[in-house]
Amino acid sequence: MSTVDGVNDDRNNVVARPFRFSVGLGGGESRVGWRKKAQQAEDLGYDVVTVPDHLGMISPFPAVIAMAEATDRVRVGTMVLDGAFYRSAWLARDVASVAQLTDGRFELGLGAGPDFAKPEFEALGLPFPSGRQRIEHLRELIVDTKALFAGDHQPPVQHRIPLLVAGGGDRLLRVAAEHADTISLAGIPVDSDIDSDETGDAALARRSRFVREAAGTRFADIELGLTVQAVEVEGHGEVDLTLPRMFQPTFSDAQLRHLPGFLHGSARDIADTLRRYRDEYSVTHFSINEAQMTALAKVIEDLR
Repeated sequence: MSTVDGVNDDRNNVVARPFRFSVGLGGGESRVGWRKKAQQAEDLGYDVVTVPDHLGMISPFPAVIAMAEATDRVRVGTMVLDGAFYRSAWLARDVASVAQLTDGRFELGLGAGPDFAKPEFEALGLPFPSGRQRIEHLRELIVDTKALFAGDHQPPVQHRIPLLVAGGGDRLLRVAAEHADTISLAGIPVDSDIDSDETGDAALARRSRFVREAAGTRFADIELGLTVQAVEVEGHGEVDLTLPRMFQPTFSDAQLRHLPGFLHGSARDIADTLRRYRDEYSVTHFSINEAQMTALAKVIEDLR
């Protein structure tokens, strides 16, 4: 794990977790393209490079292996596998194989499957489960896969595969608080009348507090993260609003800027914001997509 900017957390009388930065790569036209993107992320100071899991995109496991072969330091992972598509024996086999072929640098990211994934189920001829059913399946998938890892599926090069779970609702966060090593807050519930950064911060504070209470004594072992929806660094060009609009399609551009995880200001301003997120909400893991990779790199440089 990176040793960026660790500080003493007086509230718990322990050293706070260091920052970690993860970037999700959406695609490359060739093997060379994938390798170059992974190398660029490593050069820019990122700690983890990941791939998503959607039909119509590259299969995540081969892409992860290609990225690991092209890099030396960064960890590689999924952000995130749609857990609703998987069964434990199949998942354990593939994850153990990828961990072995990436020399122990693999991090498993899982989600319950978002509502907007319904067309993918239809394309596969599968019924689309309810949100409650998808979350219950995710819980069973995690428990059963961990049991298999404790048996014959664990690769010799990586004795423990870190688990990240991403989401924002109460049910999913309770599952994550019980089982995950990293929880990446995504789609945080916010009021429709959000009108300031302070109201966005209050929503983040509520989710952080919820995870802390759900995890109990286990919270000290959890890396709390945030899925960054947009990065607007002064002097770095126009911001991409695609991701925040996906989560909040009815919000105005002005309201989107106040969402938790919409980072804006100078590189120094954003670095100060991330320090505040760490100190006040215990958030130290930040995930972005590749459209924002170079913009956030200026912030990483400031923190280091």
